[in-house]
Amino acid sequence: MSDETGAAQTPHDERIEVLAKRIGDRAMSSASTVAVAESLTGGAIDAALAATDDASDWFAGGVVAYSSRVKFDVLGVTPGPVVTAKCAVEMALGVRRLLGAGIAVSATGAGGPDPVEGNPPGTVFIAASVGDRTVVEEFRFAGDPADVVDATVENAFRLLDEVLAGSDPASSRSEDRAPGPDQSLRGNGA
Repeated sequence: MSDETGAAQTPHDERIEVLAKRIGDRAMSSASTVAVAESLTGGAIDAALAATDDASDWFAGGVVAYSSRVKFDVLGVTPGPVVTAKCAVEMALGVRRLLGAGIAVSATGAGGPDPVEGNPPGTVFIAASVGDRTVVEEFRFAGDPADVVDATVENAFRLLDEVLAGSDPASSRSEDRAPGPDQSLRGNGA
């Protein structure tokens, strides 16, 4: 498959397109809008959603909160560590409130190459919030920073799609997740 410039798409690009379209279709069918709060991905989640057909009908927008101060001051995240499940949940809820969206996805983490707040590179927390349900998951991705960004975008879309579909992400996910204290946050992370 090629894009409009004739460049070949990777399987990753194709999966992102399929997931983004499905998220858009689900949002439109529920007459809701989608908002994004992202940190380590630097706008990649926003860009992938905005590139989807009919995005203007369902995509509210996003906040690239790369700086901790933006997380605290704009999204209302509690000051403290930002590579945490709590931060991801607060980012998702904050961007929903800020943009008046019914649906949100957020990502925060250590993209690499260095650790952040004692977390090894590739540690990522993704939250998806739909209605009164907010789910957060922790991931450990391998690779350089670009690989971590790609994996984060794809897994943010997978998690959001699963939450929109009403399925339990923990039971349907096959990716490698690091077990840990965030498990009590699955389901209703708020």
